[in-house]
Amino acid sequence: MSMRVTLVFASAPREVHETVLELPAGTRVGDAVRTSGWAERFGEVDGLSLAVWGRRCSPEQALHDGDRLELLRPLRVDPKVARRERFVGQGARSAGLFAKRRANSKAGY
Repeated sequence: MSMRVTLVFASAPREVHETVLELPAGTRVGDAVRTSGWAERFGEVDGLSLAVWGRRCSPEQALHDGDRLELLRPLRVDPKVARRERFVGQGARSAGLFAKRRANSKAGY
């Protein structure tokens, strides 16, 4: 008995690779990545995180028919730091939810 699993990897921004694998039932996540051959194609994928349908998983997790296995690149910048830098660049009055408020209103309204 076999199952179909979709393997997805974004090697760069706006560059997504997707393939459908036919695997035997009971295949684990790590085995699926090795079977795909993407380690040779994209270089070292051991440093990447793995997820099934957007939820992080370990290489020992079993796959099921119809699963979407995702290879996740590490973040280059902490999202909190990036948001703070954008806010500083835009200024407090020109950006955000409360940029356009009524005259003589309290902050946040």
